[in-house]
Order: sequence, then structure tokens, then C-alpha cells
Amino acid sequence: MTDGTATPVNPYLVLGAAVVLPASGHVMLGVPVRGLQFLFFMVILGWVTTKLAPADAGFIGRHAGGFLIYALSVLDAYRIARIRHAIWVHKARPAGDSAGGDAPSNI
Repeated sequence: MTDGTATPVNPYLVLGAAVVLPASGHVMLGVPVRGLQFLFFMVILGWVTTKLAPADAGFIGRHAGGFLIYALSVLDAYRIARIRHAIWVHKARPAGDSAGGDAPSNI
């Protein structure tokens, strides 16, 4: 685009990175502190649920708090990426182009 706005990161790339490595999606988006906060609470709640879970619980059950924050982190990184991409697409559209068909006709 010629307006000088940088192209945002592809939301699916951010989603893939966030699924593979926690907080990496936030780092790709330029908000590493937010990713670090998610990692901190992931570890803390994972530890808390290991102490509160019954002895016969499986791995997922013993670390359910950490997995909950992990899932929220993935969703948050993807949401931020989608919003940034949608804003970029909206700004890149020419002024007279409207998706709703409201453009004045030249009759």
C-alpha cells in the first residue's frame, strides 16, 4: 500500500505460533509483556491446580489452571492479530469503495 501503513502479521501465522509456543504470538505482535503476563499466570495457576487436584487426576486435570490460561492466551493473540488485520484492510480500502453498495451512482 502507498499510505505508509505497515502490513500486519498474518493472523493465522500468529495463531500457529501461539499454539506451538506460548506467548510467541504476543511477541510477534509486538506486545511481549502481555505474553509474559500470560506465561506468569499459566505457571502460577498450573502450580495451584497441582496442589488442589485429587491424587488420581490425570495430567490435564492436575494442570487445568495452566491449560486454561494457555487457551486464553492463544485466543487473545489471535484476536489482537485479527483486529489489527481488519483495521489495516479497512484503512487500505479507497475512500469511494464501500462494501455495502452505498456509493453514489454517477447517473
